[in-house]
Amino acid sequence: MTPGETFILRAALDGQKSIYRDIEIEPSKSLYRLAEAIVNAFDFDFDHAFGFYSGLTPAKLTRVDPRYELFADMGEAGPAVFSVKKTKVSQAFPAIGHTLVFLFDYGDDWRFRVSLKETGTKRPKVRYPRVVTIRGNAPPQYPDHDEDIDDGGERYGVNPPTGEVIRFGKRRRHLEQLLRPFKSKRSPDERTS
Repeated sequence: MTPGETFILRAALDGQKSIYRDIEIEPSKSLYRLAEAIVNAFDFDFDHAFGFYSGLTPAKLTRVDPRYELFADMGEAGPAVFSVKKTKVSQAFPAIGHTLVFLFDYGDDWRFRVSLKETGTKRPKVRYPRVVTIRGNAPPQYPDHDEDIDDGGERYGVNPPTGEVIRFGKRRRHLEQLLRPFKSKRSPDERTS
């Protein structure tokens, strides 16, 4: 690491290499600052625990050292886990090409592959960290799983206790055809109501 040097790291959404952000940061900054820059670059709220992991597959994620977690800063991590607030970016990414998995929000399990792509030179009057490349649209941090694809059609639903089709839209007939086998299991009295 030379004075005035910057690191350019690529944070790609795991499993979707075409969605990434290149972030330029000073190597002396903490992994905490890098995490904050990644989350902000994807327009997520920086409101969950996270970690950087050497295990690049789901099976090896937490089994390969070194590991860096916010839990270490909170006093809740094992002895082999390092702090994200005390670990410098240059320590975690010692060479160009080095890759870690950044796991953000252990509940929603957002994973990013973070690789040191190249080094740069710090420029005067530029604030770091900064996003230097954006590719692909960031997904919503909290997708609405109840929302149907909006194809212009109307919506529908099913009342679970009765099996009754609740019409919100044009697709009711299709749904009734799908539910016909289930409707026949109701008693004759239920079918006439």
